[in-house]
Amino acid sequence: MLVPGSASRPRQVEGVNVRVRCATARQASGGAATVAPRPGRRRRPPQGSVAADGPLAPGAPAPSFVLETRPGQTLALADWIGRPIILAFYPGDWEEVSTDQLRQYQEALPDLRAFGAALLAISVDSAWSHAAFAAVRGLEFPLLADFEPKGAVALRYGTYNGALGRSERALFLLDSRGVIQWRHVSPPGVNPGVHGILTALELLSA
Repeated sequence: MLVPGSASRPRQVEGVNVRVRCATARQASGGAATVAPRPGRRRRPPQGSVAADGPLAPGAPAPSFVLETRPGQTLALADWIGRPIILAFYPGDWEEVSTDQLRQYQEALPDLRAFGAALLAISVDSAWSHAAFAAVRGLEFPLLADFEPKGAVALRYGTYNGALGRSERALFLLDSRGVIQWRHVSPPGVNPGVHGILTALELLSA
């Protein structure tokens, strides 16, 4: 389990090199990755967005939330502000692609912690399901239950798929102020892996 702490305030991701490197990461991952635009410029949301306005764009403040992580235990996003935060929305526990995705994140925890970053994974499963899934898979980062109201947090981030009753697979990187600096939305059934996260963290801390 990660412990909230403070970290030096990283600089906002911007500039020509950022756009070039993130374009390379987007091509490698096959998904839609977006970084915070320079002031005065607007970027289109990725195609295939679930919500009418698409997932929240870089530059937007991350909506706050308090979610259950284990039965009787809650976690507030506000408690983690002060360090980079990765929010990983995924369709569900035990689902094959999600299982492989979270396994990769567990293996990459030392690299994420080297940037002072916290990883919070979110799905519509219950806290009981999360507790069992984390125990079986040996996951040491929080799994948050967007369970009741179902998908309420995913809806606020623009990733909830009402037809399927679950979130799409989406990643958000927040800076130390809680502002979204990067996002990635995966096509259905595609594991985004960790490369895009590590690249975004590197750019954020540059």
